[in-house]
Amino acid sequence: MPRIDSQKFYSSAIEVHGVTAKGVNWHSKESQRTRFDIIFNILPKDLTQFTIADAGCGFGDLYLYAQKKKRLPKEYIGIDSLPDMYSIASEQTGCEIIIADICKDPLPSASYYICSGAMNVLNNFETHLFIRKCYEASEIGFIFNILHGDKESETYNYLTTAQIQKIASEIGVTKITLKDDYMEDDITVGFYK
Repeated sequence: MPRIDSQKFYSSAIEVHGVTAKGVNWHSKESQRTRFDIIFNILPKDLTQFTIADAGCGFGDLYLYAQKKKRLPKEYIGIDSLPDMYSIASEQTGCEIIIADICKDPLPSASYYICSGAMNVLNNFETHLFIRKCYEASEIGFIFNILHGDKESETYNYLTTAQIQKIASEIGVTKITLKDDYMEDDITVGFYK
């Protein structure tokens, strides 16, 4: 069971902040952009040969970021479990958006799976399952950011570097990249086949 009710967590944020970075519970547009910058620094420069699945796509902001940076993939697939996110992302991106629960539903194959922030409110079991499923559905790898450290929270989920490395070992990751020098209590991880 998630740490919190995701539907309420995001619906109340949308109600208060609208279709903004704060509407998907980021502290600010700048913190969201910083995380996207790190993800895109890890990805290949030319994405025109790759499909990207955005797990927990929210409003489709990752796609809009890629569009602004002129680094669109061959195909973008957004995946979110919340109908509000599906509707907004479909309208904002014009791309294929799928309503699915990453932990329970079958996932489409993609060159890369990306997740920015969607695992932050899951419990440990769900986080492991979410990572495993995205990694298995990827052809090349799964790049994600998550809260980093050895903290206990009623709302948020933190992973230590040791926990990340243990998950990688358990699911057979061939290569790992870790980047944690861009923002306090945050880490971006690449798991590659």
